[in-house]
Amino acid sequence: MIADLSVLAIVPARGGSKGVPRKNIRPLAGMPLIGWTIRAARASRYIDRLVLSSEDEEIIRVGRELGCDVPFCRPRELAQDDTPGIDPVLHAIGCLPGYDIVVLLQPTSPLRVAADIDACVERMIDSDAPACVSVREVADHPFWCYEPDDAGKLRSFVTLPEGSFSRRQDLPRAVTTNGAVYVARTQWLVCRRDFMSEQTVGVTMPVGRSLDIDTEADFATAQSHLEHV
Repeated sequence: MIADLSVLAIVPARGGSKGVPRKNIRPLAGMPLIGWTIRAARASRYIDRLVLSSEDEEIIRVGRELGCDVPFCRPRELAQDDTPGIDPVLHAIGCLPGYDIVVLLQPTSPLRVAADIDACVERMIDSDAPACVSVREVADHPFWCYEPDDAGKLRSFVTLPEGSFSRRQDLPRAVTTNGAVYVARTQWLVCRRDFMSEQTVGVTMPVGRSLDIDTEADFATAQSHLEHV
């Protein structure tokens, strides 16, 4: 709880991963992948209830063994490859009404820590924003990105301001979402059906903790990092 507002955290973990099969319960540095997110969430100062959303019996069993509450089984139609990411969140909110704030913690961000979660909750409250997401500095600045046409000619991917940026240190700051933490006021999220808006604020996480596992190479990077922490 924060500022007398109750906080529900949701870990979505379906069984049908394609890039890294069964990745949500695959061992990572001695613990199933979802365990790293559950551990961080349980260490949060503000989360009142942590739940796992899954349609997969084995993932549900592992989640419970790791100390995560699983009060419902997600409908299989909300666990398909083309299911919008917001749908399992809205389903969980519908199953567990009454919470003022909802936190989405994707298990594919195992390097995120409790301090990252709490920083996002605090930023949303302190700035009186409807939502807050974690971000990281971009590796490739959009001002230096180009779109090739059919003839191979390059045009700037974004509309550049007047003047040019020949040095990286002169570029304006640019960040992108890293997928680790999403926080929103519940009723606002139910109405908007998206964490992102012009009023959403961000908390910058270090690049080293911003890994989002999508491939075998990502999994190997996370394994190496966690083995040397």
